[in-house]
Amino acid sequence: MSYPADLLYAASHEWAKVEGDEAVVGITHFAQESLGDITYVELPAVGDTVSAGKEFGSVESVKAASDLISPVSGEVTAVNDALEGAPEQINAKPYEAWIIRVKLSGKPEGLMDAAAYEEHCKNENH
Repeated sequence: MSYPADLLYAASHEWAKVEGDEAVVGITHFAQESLGDITYVELPAVGDTVSAGKEFGSVESVKAASDLISPVSGEVTAVNDALEGAPEQINAKPYEAWIIRVKLSGKPEGLMDAAAYEEHCKNENH
């Protein structure tokens, strides 16, 4: 599996695409594959504050429920409402089916590039 090079990755398997002072956040292919068929996504509200390393919602699948951990800190400026009616979009296109958009309160720290994340996933599979 190759991971998009223009994204940053958290050890908890969320991705962030930084665009100026905003970031788009979703979960990785590795995460959706581990979860199986996603049946529900709990989203925060626009205006909520998220903190890097802290829970901001959850995803449920036929296998398990899993917390969503924010890779960035800031204020939620948009949520992907389409996921409420069609959470399986995350399984089909994990790098297009974003979950939240965040106005950053600071530069993201402690995230991995694609190569480091790929190595992290290999180590997790052993």
